[in-house]
Amino acid sequence: MPPRNNPTARQARLGAELRKMRERAGMTAREAAIRISSNHVMLSHQEAGRSGTSEDRIRRLAGVYSCDDDALIDALAAMANERGKGWWEESRGILAQSLLDLTELEHHATFVRTYQVVHIPGLFQTEEYMRAVFNLSASQLSAADRDAQIEHRLRRQRIIEPEVRVPHLAIIHEAALHMRFGGRKVARAQLDRVLELSHRENVTVRVVAYDAEGFMGAGNPLMYVGGPVPQLDTVQLDAVHDILLLDAEAQLAKYRNLLDRMEKMSLTAEGARDFIHRMAQQT
Repeated sequence: MPPRNNPTARQARLGAELRKMRERAGMTAREAAIRISSNHVMLSHQEAGRSGTSEDRIRRLAGVYSCDDDALIDALAAMANERGKGWWEESRGILAQSLLDLTELEHHATFVRTYQVVHIPGLFQTEEYMRAVFNLSASQLSAADRDAQIEHRLRRQRIIEPEVRVPHLAIIHEAALHMRFGGRKVARAQLDRVLELSHRENVTVRVVAYDAEGFMGAGNPLMYVGGPVPQLDTVQLDAVHDILLLDAEAQLAKYRNLLDRMEKMSLTAEGARDFIHRMAQQT
C-alpha cells in the first residue's frame, strides 16, 4: 500500500508517539528497523503517520525500546486497531481537514475542558446563535459552506449528550455571556441553553466574573481534550485562519496549569448557574 499523502492528525499522533518512544531509547530509525527485521524507510513512514502499523509491531517496538508503560502501549495498540470511518468523513472535501481532525479528537475524548472569553463554547451553542456568529465571522463563505459548517457543529454536539458520558468542564468568561449575537431573543435562548446543559451530570459550567482578580487567561480561548492516558492529551487553540493542535509535554503541562488556575478563580457550578440565571432574566 502506498504511503498516505495527507495523514489525519490522529494517524500522525500515533506515529509521533512511536518516534518519541524510539528517541527516548536513544535509537535511530535504522537501528530500530534492524531489531525488528524491517526497513527503516517503512519505519520512518509509520512514525510520520504516512503508513499504518499494527498492534503486534507496536508491542514489538515497545519491547525493543524497553518501554514499560503498559497503559501507553495499550492505548497506542488500540489506536492501531481502529477500523472504519467516523461520521465526519462524510464531510471530507467539503470542510477543512483541521476541522475533521478536531472532530475525531473530540470523538475519542475521555474528558474535555474548555475556556471561552467572547463566544459561548461551540458545543453549547444553539443553531440560531451559531448562525449569528458565522454570519459575522465567516461572511466571506457562501451560504452553502456556512450551512455545512453549522450542520457539522450541531452534529459534534453529540459528545455532550448524557449517554456518551464524556465529562465536560466549560469555563466561560462573563464577557461571553454579555455578547448578544443575533439580538436579545437569540442571546436569551442561548443563556437558557447553557443553564439547561449545566444540570447534566457530565457537564460542569463555571463563570469567570469581571471582578476576578489576577486573571491570567483573558483573550486566550482553548480546549483541552483528554486521551486514554495523559501522554495522549491534546490542546486545541484557535489560530487566525485555522485550528492548532498541541501535544508536547511542556505545552500540555502549561495549559493544564492555566485551566486549573482559571477554575480556582471562577464561580462554583452552583454560583455560575445563579449568575447565568440572573443574566438571562435581565436579557
